[in-house]
Amino acid sequence: MPQHPHLVVVGGGFAGLWASRALADAPLRITLVDRRNHHLFQPLLYQVATAGLSAPDIAAPLRHILGKQRNVEVRLGEVTVIDKNTRQLQLGDGSQLGYDMLLLASGATHAYFGHDEWAGDAPGLKTLDDALYLRRKLLLAFERAEAESDPAKRAAWLSFAIVGGGPTGVELAGTLAEIARHTLKNEFRHINPADAKVRLVEAGPRVLSSFPEALSLKARRQLEKLGVEVLTGTPVSHIDGQGFQLGDTHVPARTVVWAAGVAASPLARTLDVPLDRAGRVLVEPDLSVPGHPEIFVGGDLVALTQANGRPVPGVAPAAKQMGKYVAQVISARLAGKPAPAAFRYNDQGNLATIGRMAAIVHVGKLQLSGLLAWWFWLAAHVFFLIGFRNRLVVLLNWAVAYWSYQRSARIILGDADEGDGKEPAG
Repeated sequence: MPQHPHLVVVGGGFAGLWASRALADAPLRITLVDRRNHHLFQPLLYQVATAGLSAPDIAAPLRHILGKQRNVEVRLGEVTVIDKNTRQLQLGDGSQLGYDMLLLASGATHAYFGHDEWAGDAPGLKTLDDALYLRRKLLLAFERAEAESDPAKRAAWLSFAIVGGGPTGVELAGTLAEIARHTLKNEFRHINPADAKVRLVEAGPRVLSSFPEALSLKARRQLEKLGVEVLTGTPVSHIDGQGFQLGDTHVPARTVVWAAGVAASPLARTLDVPLDRAGRVLVEPDLSVPGHPEIFVGGDLVALTQANGRPVPGVAPAAKQMGKYVAQVISARLAGKPAPAAFRYNDQGNLATIGRMAAIVHVGKLQLSGLLAWWFWLAAHVFFLIGFRNRLVVLLNWAVAYWSYQRSARIILGDADEGDGKEPAG
């Protein structure tokens, strides 16, 4: 299709993939570039980290998803520099890729608020590699405790801290508490996994601050019922391999997980355009870059204010809506039709699960918690998974987990004697 304009989509996440699929019938050549070969359903990433699901359950190869779409080709690679003046992308292997139009949707990374040195001792959760590494780290902690004879050192191995009281932190804390108290029951001889201390640390006054205060309080009570110690109102001031500092207190914990903040992909900086404090692009109402209508931005890279004065949140529904909207703008241009109205985010609500049969839901005026909210959460997440196989496998795994408390992916890969290095993907 050499006669057609060339659209390059950087990132195979929700925004990039939804835009590409919406342009299936457009007179375009589309190249989707991603440094990984799969689309990831990030809302369930914590389930891989806590051994509830395997990697293929929440991910699908981009080539498979787009295999029947004839105007798309997938390229495995990492874009390192964007030259908007020459309309060229520089890739990590030294090659270049030209474009007529560009959709930048390369996502977000961890933000340690000026303490990047904490990253090695407090890994975050953004990719499958992160999830597999974290799964290894969590499971090995119990193994190290089992082999430790010193009571203080054993207690440190059985001390877990999740920093950040957003949905990811809450879901990790609740699931980890269930693993310690139910999944690992009767499997060790020298430790009682139920003795594990799971702490959720939030610098703000309450967890799940994006939810109404009443639901936030219910979530906290549900976490505490599971055995999670919820600490709010004091930020973590230091993290190392032995624990973390909270106010004047050093808390021993050999496993600390970072879920406190995100920053936009550093690729946005190479555009040389205005960014907000988190590194997100200040876009026009049609999601284009100021002064460069051929460049669009989607997903976590977008800094855009809603009519109510709040920023568009960095969540999957927003990214999908952005991807579809950009496709509409491009289609209108190609057809010589007027551009659609400015992008407007349709808030579909907030969902968070706390543990088995416990969740909270906020959709418009509807507020749910407990069992009914959990069923709502489960249905929503299964519905939005890509592929029939993924949905079926996830349902089966969750059915087994519901009745038995077992977690099907509780396997430690690699040599346990080699330390806690990165776990091989798979």
